[in-house]
Amino acid sequence: MRLPRVLPVLAVAASLAACSSAPDKEPLSKQADQKAIESPSAKPKPQRRPFTIAFGGDVHFEGGLRNRLADSRTALGPIANVLRKADLSMVNLETAITTAGTPAPGKQFTFRAPATAFAALKAAGVDVASMANNHGMDYMESGLADSLAAIKRSKFPIVGIGGNAAEAYKPFRRTVNGNRVSIIGATQVLDAEFIQSWTATADKGGLASAKDEASLLRAVRQARKNSDTVIVHLHWGTEMQKCPNEAQLSLAPKLVKAGADVVVGGHAHILLGAGYLDDAYVSYGMGNFVFYNSTPGTTGRTGVLTLTINGRKVLKDQWTPATIQGGIPIPMTGTSRTQAVTDWKALRSCSGLAARP
Repeated sequence: MRLPRVLPVLAVAASLAACSSAPDKEPLSKQADQKAIESPSAKPKPQRRPFTIAFGGDVHFEGGLRNRLADSRTALGPIANVLRKADLSMVNLETAITTAGTPAPGKQFTFRAPATAFAALKAAGVDVASMANNHGMDYMESGLADSLAAIKRSKFPIVGIGGNAAEAYKPFRRTVNGNRVSIIGATQVLDAEFIQSWTATADKGGLASAKDEASLLRAVRQARKNSDTVIVHLHWGTEMQKCPNEAQLSLAPKLVKAGADVVVGGHAHILLGAGYLDDAYVSYGMGNFVFYNSTPGTTGRTGVLTLTINGRKVLKDQWTPATIQGGIPIPMTGTSRTQAVTDWKALRSCSGLAARP
């Protein structure tokens, strides 16, 4: 005689009872999502908003300008009011930071300044400066050592110079209005006899050189990976030549292709054109800024370029014209200011740049 199939039926019943009495459980992934929503620490990512960055040209504190460092609060004069209004401000610091050492042999002009130059820039609202230029190592290796020590002590952000290539090409980074901004400094201008001794390498201090295009482009591509806005500040151009030279015209599109959103620089002692290269913004020449030997009408024409940026988009450019008087930029007013802005826009005609993206 076969026994009735009681046990399997009882097992099914028990299973159903257990299911009906146990509380409903959501999948683990849904539980995690709910916890993330309820958790106070799970805040939404801040939304990016446009920011402004102001650029001035070449700065040194030679000659009579040295005396202005006695009061760092007023060293840059009234132009500081323009720099302070921007979320970020930057200049080219065209000098070694040292009070000792021997000038570079055979150089006609050598510039140096004490470490109080950093205090003067900070007081004027400057957030970062580049020392990658043809005067950054005017006092050779000992001047470089002094400069690096002064940078470390002051904690003032400097790009384009370092104890090795990695430091020299390292970008300044800051998050502004939700934008992760990276700024790289390099020089395309070096006296032929100093190219080797002044260029930073893997095991030697010096400047970030744009002549080593591979290293510069690699630094830009690397910055692009984790930045919303990539800016390259260059020392480039030909002195007193109002149109960009072949080296500038060759390098700018390479930098843009590598990921640069803004390329700004100077060296020529005069203003050059600025505008859009595809969707990127390029300024080929910012001219002198705080400079002791400027001539009205040419090397004395200067100003502040203020860009409004959101991520990779340069939304607006604004030129605040000034004239160098007593070595410092004095903002222009009235009809002279209006004409100076028109003149600045006209410089674009030989640059290959556009007024709009």
